[in-house]
Amino acid sequence: MFELLERVAGGEPGRVAVVTHTVSRSYGELLADARRVAAALKREDVGRLAVVDHEAPFVVPLLAGAALAGVEVTQYPPVGPDEVRDLLARLDHDVLVTDRADLTGLGARVLATHELLATDPAPSGPLPVDRPHLVLTTGTTGAPRGVRHDWSRLVRGTSRVAPAPGQRWLLAYGLHQFAGLQVLLHVLAAGATLVAPAPRRPREGLAAMRELGVTHASATPTYWRFVVAEMRSDGGPVPALRQVTLGGEAVPGPLLDVVRSTFPGASVSQVYAASEFGSTGSMRDGRPGLSVDVLDRGDDADVDMRIVDGELWIRSRTGMLGYHGEPPVDADGWRATGDLVEVDGDRVLFRGRTSEIINVGGVKVHPLPIEERVAAVPGVDMARVHPRPNAMTGAIVALEVVPSPGADLDALRSDLRSACADLPAAARPRSIRFVDTVDTTGSKIVRSHA
Repeated sequence: MFELLERVAGGEPGRVAVVTHTVSRSYGELLADARRVAAALKREDVGRLAVVDHEAPFVVPLLAGAALAGVEVTQYPPVGPDEVRDLLARLDHDVLVTDRADLTGLGARVLATHELLATDPAPSGPLPVDRPHLVLTTGTTGAPRGVRHDWSRLVRGTSRVAPAPGQRWLLAYGLHQFAGLQVLLHVLAAGATLVAPAPRRPREGLAAMRELGVTHASATPTYWRFVVAEMRSDGGPVPALRQVTLGGEAVPGPLLDVVRSTFPGASVSQVYAASEFGSTGSMRDGRPGLSVDVLDRGDDADVDMRIVDGELWIRSRTGMLGYHGEPPVDADGWRATGDLVEVDGDRVLFRGRTSEIINVGGVKVHPLPIEERVAAVPGVDMARVHPRPNAMTGAIVALEVVPSPGADLDALRSDLRSACADLPAAARPRSIRFVDTVDTTGSKIVRSHA
């Protein structure tokens, strides 16, 4: 990562690298900050550390400086002291970098972010051979796990990125997420600008699109649903996006149609990636799912996929080195992704996650197809299908709906029941509740709990 920052700063140090509503930082400024961080970490003799700071102008030089010093860094999500204490224990971190006053006394040595950035810089020197980085999974189905990577592998795919200094990419993900890192590395490789609103909610993201000249934006389908709903609600101008990317969840066909019609001047693509196996590429044909060409690419392919009992398996030679505290993974080994899929013609379509299956009296129900059907009903801005405990069947299908402003709720409830009437009995929602918002984690809908 450091080398990408250094390359652009060496040619155009004044080019804007990161911008927020209040701060603008150039490539040259971030490079100098990264050198200060590296010098401080070496002085403090730090080998591994955790970061709890989420403002991109500070996090980017922390990550780059750690890479320059060969220090493994893990950025934690924006959680409270109890959750931070738990992560410190589970990931064996005894050094914490933060400016938050509520995170002292957790059993770790605290280094202040602003003090690291104020250290006298040191000459870069050669990059270390090992540049470890630990990424946390999103934790949508349990406690986050530490996924071991090396920056040399993470930046490998950026060799194909063409210079694009005029692009302004929205940071809709956190930099503690693998998807956020992918956006950051793409921006640095292109010499573009990262637009990083805080907090990273859809409302703030939409404001950044409108006010800070965003041209490219990558986010989850859930995030884009919220953005479209917010635009319908406030009646404001449509951002002039040139590129819309969706990833992190299955992308329903109807949502692709909504995104295309909402942003007619934008190219729309889908990406499939995960913390464990990295990015597998993108689909730009406007159709849901993946091309069947991704299957059985052969032994020479860096990334290959196959379907086993309805679940997508993957072999990636550019993905993780292993999980924290566990032996290294076999680069040629196959791993289950947890994504349920089926082949329909020339497409591999996603049907949900294995962890999200609802067991209704022994019948397996997948929430995603129900959500897709419900989301197509006029008057629905967002929908979440989840299990609700039931004494007779173990669980029933429950539905939460965010209605469009001004919707007739009685009529909408009737339309929802009609839309689901031809589903198998076990899959029909037995409970419909109208809500202001739905549960999300990492900009993804949480379906696995009641």
